[in-house]
Amino acid sequence: MHIQKFEDAMKACRFCFMCRHLSAVGNVTFSESDTPRGRALLLDKVSMNPEFLRSEAVVSTMYQSDLSACCRFHCVSHYDENGLVLAARRDIVEAGAAPENVGKLAAELGKSAAFKVSGKKADTIYFIDRYTARQPEISGAFDKIAKAAKVPYMTITGGCLGKALKTLGFENEAKKAASAFAKALAASGAKVVVVSNPAAYDALKNDCPALGIKLKCKVMHTSEFIAGKLAGLKLRKPAGKASAVYYLESDFLRNYNEVAAPREALTRCGFKLLPFGTNNEESYSAGEGACVLPELNPGLVKLLAEKVASRCDDAKKDTLVTASPYTKHVLTKYAGLKVKTIEEMVSSLL
Repeated sequence: MHIQKFEDAMKACRFCFMCRHLSAVGNVTFSESDTPRGRALLLDKVSMNPEFLRSEAVVSTMYQSDLSACCRFHCVSHYDENGLVLAARRDIVEAGAAPENVGKLAAELGKSAAFKVSGKKADTIYFIDRYTARQPEISGAFDKIAKAAKVPYMTITGGCLGKALKTLGFENEAKKAASAFAKALAASGAKVVVVSNPAAYDALKNDCPALGIKLKCKVMHTSEFIAGKLAGLKLRKPAGKASAVYYLESDFLRNYNEVAAPREALTRCGFKLLPFGTNNEESYSAGEGACVLPELNPGLVKLLAEKVASRCDDAKKDTLVTASPYTKHVLTKYAGLKVKTIEEMVSSLL
């Protein structure tokens, strides 16, 4: 079983309460099973009795995790409980025990993996994922910045590039989708691929190498692209109350990749980043790490979004900034919050 590769985390986390407060799902369901300790206890039982893997208690709990990885990131011993849950999902799939809605979603994602490159030949290519496509103001803001920086670019569009499939536990299907994306990318001749969605960033930076797929171009999140072009942009300074914003960390950028570019870009543009919530360790992405949680459990995503809203000083007036199109979408849809992306904030100063 794949969970055996994370036996150290399983054994350590099952008796540890240290990061319990960082479990976003546990904080809204108030269920012990939705904490790292609870999940590790369940999987420890699975390691002793493999048939327990098929139980409703295990399957529903594993697919309810938000996979923020903040517990791993802030763990003093860096036990990979996040990796343990992902391994459990893979074991569930390979055992034929995946819930019907999970299997149906995976089939749809696999079929969507068809990619199209558009635009004149250029060294830079911009990937418009489904969450960015749903919110055209994000790609519009990127276009405005790229033109101001005099960077010509192509676009690549399509469905799942493998991240959501891998997150659901469908490893083989994820490799097929990632291979299709890599093939389209290679055919474009681009030297740099820029993505707005941190999930896509993590897929290209980490999942592709893990799946044995080599990319021939540099991978950048839009915040890294923007930070590298700021010196050549003519920006006006944000004034008054508009300069004070709350930046919500991306799980994939901070907890998975330790990318600091979003904060760097916003600060260099003159924005004052105010502290959000009760501490800077919690995840306020409303399930970004789980990628497709809204399709599997919209009620849970609503609770996560409302929890973020409850931490606002003034939910109706506060400007929240995110590096994730997913987070903008769910916080706007489920909590009615005022959310902008990095691209939008910077383009507003041009």
